[in-house]
Amino acid sequence: MSRRNANGPVVSRETRDRLSIFADELTRWQRALNLVSPASLPDLWTRHIDDSLQLADIAPDARTWVDLGSGGGLPGLIVAAADPTRRVVLVESDSRKCAFLRSTARRMDLSVTVIEARIETALTDAAIEAEVVSARALAPLARLIAYAQPLLLNGAIGLFPKGRNVSRELTEAQECWNFEAELLASRTEPDGRIVRIQNFAGPALTGGRHRDDIAP
Repeated sequence: MSRRNANGPVVSRETRDRLSIFADELTRWQRALNLVSPASLPDLWTRHIDDSLQLADIAPDARTWVDLGSGGGLPGLIVAAADPTRRVVLVESDSRKCAFLRSTARRMDLSVTVIEARIETALTDAAIEAEVVSARALAPLARLIAYAQPLLLNGAIGLFPKGRNVSRELTEAQECWNFEAELLASRTEPDGRIVRIQNFAGPALTGGRHRDDIAP
């Protein structure tokens, strides 16, 4: 499990080396692809790497992990770097971003699976299993749950970082879906929370917006 000091996350030397390769590769590919906000690059380690690493710390024993809309490898490649023995599946529809994910994973010496497909197509594959499903900066919570519901129905825990509007998003999601949620404090964003979802039971039975309004 990682900790933080004034200089960022405290991890093993091997993990730090892998994360350094990731930082170098993301910065290099950023020139051609919009992987993260350009304004956030000077704070890459805090805003993106440590922010993703904290998800791995929440579920350190998870052996199978699916990351949706992996884009710039956040949090998927960071989760894999924290424990290279973990089976991590990255789902991304943009072919250029998939090229980045595959190339960077090789340089980090990580064995991850990159699926180039829309999420709703990728998750129809019954072979995909997960103890944890994650997504970062992808969509409002209700829609994230719509994307992730095949995995959540099979018992996966959802880990979804959110910002200051988390309470509103959670309320909207609970109008559409039946689940238990816990809000965990973010160690990198004072107003941020990580929504931990478990015991998912499908669409809400009464009231609220219809799930078709938010389905992917």
